[in-house]
Amino acid sequence: MSLERGFQLHTGGLKFVGYSLAGISTSIAFPEADALFDVAQGLPYQTGYNTILLTHAHMDHASGLPYLISQKSMQNRPPPVIYMPKEAIEPFQRMMSIWHEIDQFEYAFEFREAKPGHLYPLKGEYAFRTFPTFHRVPSQGYNIVARKKRLKTEYKAATPHELGRLRRDGHELEENYEENLISFTGDTRIEFLDTDYARQAKVLFMEVTYWDEKKSVANAREWGHIHFDELLPRLGKIEAEKIVLIHASARYKTREIEQIISDRVPEHLKAKLTLFARPL
Repeated sequence: MSLERGFQLHTGGLKFVGYSLAGISTSIAFPEADALFDVAQGLPYQTGYNTILLTHAHMDHASGLPYLISQKSMQNRPPPVIYMPKEAIEPFQRMMSIWHEIDQFEYAFEFREAKPGHLYPLKGEYAFRTFPTFHRVPSQGYNIVARKKRLKTEYKAATPHELGRLRRDGHELEENYEENLISFTGDTRIEFLDTDYARQAKVLFMEVTYWDEKKSVANAREWGHIHFDELLPRLGKIEAEKIVLIHASARYKTREIEQIISDRVPEHLKAKLTLFARPL
């Protein structure tokens, strides 16, 4: 795979495609929901996605917005809807005004704020909400759920004949529920874990930028990032089935990170961790 096509990951019964290298490029797509977390510098594999969930406005996560907007217009695709922290909307609108002037073309797109506590629809049964993250600039994480129905507990022992009779008599047999599938942090300090539904998702994508003494915990926190030394004592309290580690610094080769995980993570927790594919 490549920066152009992205790396693929199948985990927790879900499929993802993307790329993440700290300070260079971060963008992960969840095709089934037609959702793209961050856009990096704008990459060819991203142009088919109609909903963009932007965690923050730093260039390695967000500079590709004009490219993607223009590509979707050139390909006669629907205008994208881009959710982002409210503080980023006006600066991005000004940036797009400049691109309209440069290109002498008015692009179609929509920038939206995602308000805390609200659930927003995605493709099919999927929806998302935000959770707080803690970076150097305004930021937010995203939590994707599947909205489903199931038989109410009191009817689970009923036979098909009984269920049919109850339904004909006007009884409501099913209840709505949410399956907590994915959380994606973007750049943040470790405190994002204080949000229950963020750490309880089936698959948690979280940044771990620094991994050893090359950078201290204090330095990681100063720059709004997570150090592996902060994650390690919290691993056992994260309810996610799979934790996908992204945004590792280019200071580290993949084999170095894998060795740190092998040496320091307790054996019973290793299966929870997946390092997202990287080119180093």
